[in-house]
Amino acid sequence: MTGRDCIGGAKTGSGKTIAFAAPILQKWSEDPCGIFALVLTPTRELALQIADQFLALGAPASIKLTTVIGGKSQMNQAIALSHRPHIVVATPGRLADIISGSGADISAPFKRCKFLVFDEADRLLDPTFEDDLSICLDVLPKSSEGRQTLFFSATVTDELREILSRPLKPNQKPPFLTEIDAETLAVPTSLTQRYHLLPYVTKLPTLHLLLQHSAYNDRPTLIFVNKTHTAELLRRTLRLLSHRVTALHSQLTQTERQDSLGRFRAEAAKILVATDLASRGLDIPVVSLVINYDLPQAPEDYIHRVGRTARAGRGGMSISFVSEREVLLIKAIEERVGVEMPKLSDEEGVRENKVIDAMKDVGEARRMALMMMDEEGWEKNKKRKRGV
Repeated sequence: MTGRDCIGGAKTGSGKTIAFAAPILQKWSEDPCGIFALVLTPTRELALQIADQFLALGAPASIKLTTVIGGKSQMNQAIALSHRPHIVVATPGRLADIISGSGADISAPFKRCKFLVFDEADRLLDPTFEDDLSICLDVLPKSSEGRQTLFFSATVTDELREILSRPLKPNQKPPFLTEIDAETLAVPTSLTQRYHLLPYVTKLPTLHLLLQHSAYNDRPTLIFVNKTHTAELLRRTLRLLSHRVTALHSQLTQTERQDSLGRFRAEAAKILVATDLASRGLDIPVVSLVINYDLPQAPEDYIHRVGRTARAGRGGMSISFVSEREVLLIKAIEERVGVEMPKLSDEEGVRENKVIDAMKDVGEARRMALMMMDEEGWEKNKKRKRGV
């Protein structure tokens, strides 16, 4: 409110969106121009989540908001931007595409922008976003011209802290840093962690039986995998095995992704199979069990994944499948989180003889799922979406 750039750090789900949305809306009410604020965020799901909260807060003032994300009509989004909405919530890639392919009627309204927000700022400062961010920033007024820049993140990294030490320009106010119970990239203290050492060929039947286990069959469960193909295959296979399951991955349409999250949040589906799209930022408070069907390659990604449960002091559990080739990987994760994970006990897990008995039925369901994907040309559609 005093016009200073700021860095805000607090845990996911603690109210960071309102922390920047409410002051922006108050300032906008004093000078209701468009485009007044640009909010950048790394994923479509986060953009939609932020947009919903802005619209809820700004409803009494009839706020006009546009989301600019992949999976929707680029032409319609460009037209919406030309109508000068008050708030724009965007992913950098799609906004950069529109700016690059449009004329002054798109870029000119951004010259009056008063606020630039980086949500999940530590991710946006990754080099993969650098080119797109450069294009987006080129159409905005400079900080010296009255624009405020706000960085919000669950984790205040060294890169974010480095902003505080940058030399100030004439008449520039020093940035403000506030951390309220910010994450130090550590697993929640109320999380129960387990790992399950098993042969690769038994992963799917073990997962099927684990989800039927009396200790877990009523828990909202988030299953992480490393590849979109695996996510889609698990979704179809588990559904054929009568599990209430949905999926979240990059090859789904935006409508399908929104529907999947909605069904899981409402517990119409008890299981969400996801890639790392769901590992950060999304507010899904119902999760009580996280299963790493595939181990992440980086220990930091493990921490983000298991942090989807045991939030706000609630309890939660994580189970990581470890195949014979991943022993060193789980050791690296244990070293990073600072604890030696216990193995899943027989009482908590699934006995080997039951896994062997289930392999035939699970294998048949898997073959049917693969046939369905092949008949629908899933791999060809995937390559087409990537532009291959």
